[in-house]
Amino acid sequence: MNFQYNRLDHVQIAAPKGGEEKAKEFYAEKLGFTEIEKPPLLKKNGGVWFQAGDVHIHIGIEDPFRPATKAHPAIQVHQLENLKEYLTDQGIEVITDDRLPGASRFYVNDPFGNRIEFLEWLYNEQE
Repeated sequence: MNFQYNRLDHVQIAAPKGGEEKAKEFYAEKLGFTEIEKPPLLKKNGGVWFQAGDVHIHIGIEDPFRPATKAHPAIQVHQLENLKEYLTDQGIEVITDDRLPGASRFYVNDPFGNRIEFLEWLYNEQE
């Protein structure tokens, strides 16, 4: 092959028509992502984009809407237990899953029913 993959640029998650304000409340206010400006040519499509560090999440409007209850983004986190405690304090239900060897992880659902995974690998990645 004469090409290489560098990194995942962003993940798009669907929301129902008119869901932008709920998305901002959840992703920005509760999860702590920063809303980023969409390019002018894409604004007409609705939706909203967010970023935290190198993690980019785009919320796209889908009509008719159906939540992604199985497919999901997985976000690697440092200090996962602190995030879990913070989300619980925010009234967000955390679903713990211990079936991935070498990782601590849990899931949450966004306000639209989309599943999001947060995980922390339990080994030192530099070894």
